[in-house]
Amino acid sequence: MADGGMRRRAFIGSFTAAGGPGIVTAAVDPDSGALSALSSVNGVPDPSYLALSPDGATLYAVSETSDGAVAAYRVAGDTPERTGPPVPVGGSGPTHLSVHDGHVLTANYGSGSVSALPVRPDGTLARAASAVLAHTGSGPYTPRQQGPHAHQVQPDPSGRWAVSVDLGTDSVRVCTLRDGALTVHRESALRPGSGPRHLAFHPDGTHAYVVNELTPSVTVCRWDTSDGALKPLGEVPVLPAAPAGDAYPSGIVVAPDGRFVWTATRGEDVLSVLAVEDGGDALRLVGTVPCGGHWPRALTLSDGRLYVANERSGDVTWFDVDPATGWPARGGSIAVPAASCVVFDDAPAPATR
Repeated sequence: MADGGMRRRAFIGSFTAAGGPGIVTAAVDPDSGALSALSSVNGVPDPSYLALSPDGATLYAVSETSDGAVAAYRVAGDTPERTGPPVPVGGSGPTHLSVHDGHVLTANYGSGSVSALPVRPDGTLARAASAVLAHTGSGPYTPRQQGPHAHQVQPDPSGRWAVSVDLGTDSVRVCTLRDGALTVHRESALRPGSGPRHLAFHPDGTHAYVVNELTPSVTVCRWDTSDGALKPLGEVPVLPAAPAGDAYPSGIVVAPDGRFVWTATRGEDVLSVLAVEDGGDALRLVGTVPCGGHWPRALTLSDGRLYVANERSGDVTWFDVDPATGWPARGGSIAVPAASCVVFDDAPAPATR
């Protein structure tokens, strides 16, 4: 973790196949939140999503390739140092990863599976074969849903469950991780054809919100930690009118005080502000603002600011957020070709593919 003797840093992933520099380390201005590049390292192809270990000493990066892998980096200095060769995940196209119960979990979009890679006590990845849980099923939108496409996997707030979101099967799977093996505890069906992409938990621990990629909406859910049950309550649009074409929503984050939810939509290049109502059971669209670039792939909230990785315009833009209204005001940007995500060394990381 960043402490009194260290400057606060951000780590930015990118698509090297599209001209990205790999992983960029940036300093974070303590007053304005502005980012300034410190270094970059091109250690694996397409490090599109990143996550930090609980102690902040190790950075994990997926390699979003057909033979997907995860690499671990020490981040004691301003240039991440890879701790060993990338470890295969046993699936293709990993788009997301998280740290849970002594393992790195990956959501493998191409193969429609979730993997668990053991982590050694020093934060490095064990070379043992990863445990792979294959998803099954399909959805009604055949161009994108002929089979499973796991898009995100993360622990729930209690740390008891691992929750995976699958765009191809219109469902969220609640899993257990025991002795290194992932097992499905319960699968919750969302509306057919919605294409769920990412889930964010409300700080009350009893609600979750799922942003859908195939329809520009968020599914509001109740979450029962004791039973590992996700119950959909309804959908809310993230755009004020029907889009001209495919909208491709991407990221979703929830305010620490639980009053607002923000989403990003790539096809419209906007951020949406949604107010949380009815004790978390409902969302209301307040409005949208330009994302500050083109194709906002990932959305991160840190220290009261929103950071957007705009993939096709090649930049990360930050916004100051009015705590009373939830409204974002553009603060500035930094150039990062093919930017795909941003994580901070003192904050958990939201998501995206």
